[in-house]
Amino acid sequence: MSVKAVTHLNFRGDARAALAFYQSVFGGHMAVVTYKDGGNVQDPSEADQVMWGQVAADSGFGVMAYDVPSHLPWHQGENAFFVSLRCETAEEVTSYWEKLSAGAAVQRPLGPAQWAPLYGMLKDRFGVTWVVDVAVAYDAS
Repeated sequence: MSVKAVTHLNFRGDARAALAFYQSVFGGHMAVVTYKDGGNVQDPSEADQVMWGQVAADSGFGVMAYDVPSHLPWHQGENAFFVSLRCETAEEVTSYWEKLSAGAAVQRPLGPAQWAPLYGMLKDRFGVTWVVDVAVAYDAS
């Protein structure tokens, strides 16, 4: 059993540039899924923005990021990050989800997503937003 918590940064149109910057600083591999790639375009002007992205380095450094869609509230410095909890199995994700969701406001119920067998988002009773998923390799082809 393995679990990894990663900082998940939130931007409004700057996620790709931020990920490229962090990759230039820490090295590693950058992966990006746009809203168009994920089949989740709600505003055509945002189709090429980052729906999910990450930089992962052999050193252990990792950061995730996305561009908050314009229909959702976002102010720089407020809601600037999530905690991303990635697990190897659905059983692990479900176990953590059940515990974290006690007293939480569920923003996206735990269920399948285009990039993961299970994904969910909640704001815990302390106001921290968690995104949880089963970690799988993403193939953009």
